[in-house]
Amino acid sequence: MADNLIDTQLPNAPELAAYGDLNVGVRQIEMVNPGQIDILSIDPEADKPETLPTYDRPLTVELWYPAESGVTGETSMKAFLRDGTTEVTLTGRAVRDAAPAGEGYPLILISHGYPGNRFLMSHLAENLASKGYVVASIDHTDSTYRTQAAFGSTLVNRSLDQLFVLEELSQVAGDDGDFAGLFNADNAGLIGYSMGGYGAIVTAGGGVTEASVGYPWGAPHGTLGIHLAGSDTHNALPDARIKTAVAIGPWGMNTGFWNAEGLAGIQIPMLFIAGSEDETSLYEEGVRAIWENASDLPHALLTYINGGHNTAAPIPAPKESYYFSEDKGFNISEHYSDPVWDTVRMNNIAQHFITAWMDTQLKGDTEKAGHLDLVEDSNAGVWSANDDGSLKEDHSYWKGFSQGSAKGLKYEVKSEAQ
Repeated sequence: MADNLIDTQLPNAPELAAYGDLNVGVRQIEMVNPGQIDILSIDPEADKPETLPTYDRPLTVELWYPAESGVTGETSMKAFLRDGTTEVTLTGRAVRDAAPAGEGYPLILISHGYPGNRFLMSHLAENLASKGYVVASIDHTDSTYRTQAAFGSTLVNRSLDQLFVLEELSQVAGDDGDFAGLFNADNAGLIGYSMGGYGAIVTAGGGVTEASVGYPWGAPHGTLGIHLAGSDTHNALPDARIKTAVAIGPWGMNTGFWNAEGLAGIQIPMLFIAGSEDETSLYEEGVRAIWENASDLPHALLTYINGGHNTAAPIPAPKESYYFSEDKGFNISEHYSDPVWDTVRMNNIAQHFITAWMDTQLKGDTEKAGHLDLVEDSNAGVWSANDDGSLKEDHSYWKGFSQGSAKGLKYEVKSEAQ
């Protein structure tokens, strides 16, 4: 009997949450980004060193991809829990080290929170791979359950990690190995949760505030200045290969990392996803404020009413997480769950909307755009059908949702494309 499933589909899952027709493989890749600033070796209490210390920064990436038809093999994954000590088995559909198949798929990068790991959004990675994407989920050094360290490292490195992995994978796609030609790194998207969402905003062009560069609890000695809005380093950061991004519960507005000037620098369309009761990133003064102040592009905001910070992103809580940790001071399952929403339900909705968003942005699928043309309040949608099942002109129910299932959600678009 399979435990800790990541691929569950509820009977009322919206249409585009369903797995695609492609078999899926998964493979672990080790990368090293040389010559990076070693934030952990800088003493914030001492004078700024004349030369900042550097190190070769290791990154582990889990790659989900379309695989040959009929593949069979191991479909379990080993991952550590939020406690950083308990290793568990997750089960999905992807076959470990299966032979890849196809060519030219869009590439999507996934970036976890602080702390997190590359398996935290594995439900989404595997789902998208089955629909014709290659999905790379990053273990961010100093930010995983096992390596959690000074927050300044996450602030400085999150976006740099994302762009380094993009560049490394572009080489993988262009060489003569197993993945040659499988994906097109010039047609890429980015998905980030919490601090991964922070990184996605930076990568998309949103520069941080001068105040945040100077926070004593942040990056030491102004090292976050490379992401300062308007700086030469930040102006040079965005990569044209990344066409769109999804930020789930992005952190930063709640503590002054963003303002209207910095967010005006976002250069690509973004989908923001949030719970209206997010206690970590906040909602009105957090994620929603980011969306409201973002640049004049068709940025969208999907809100789960009464959802918290764990909205839409984490896998269902592994069974081993249901215990109170004296060391952490909370029940470990709380890291994955929400007080109001069922996690699988949240995941299915996210799979639906992110599929529609990425298919529209990266594949030019105009039919999928219809799943994003919605009345703002899902509760206000009207189901109106004829006896034969055909829809009447006054039908305004959210497309792809079965009758009675589009509840407790809002979908808003900031502006029309310019």
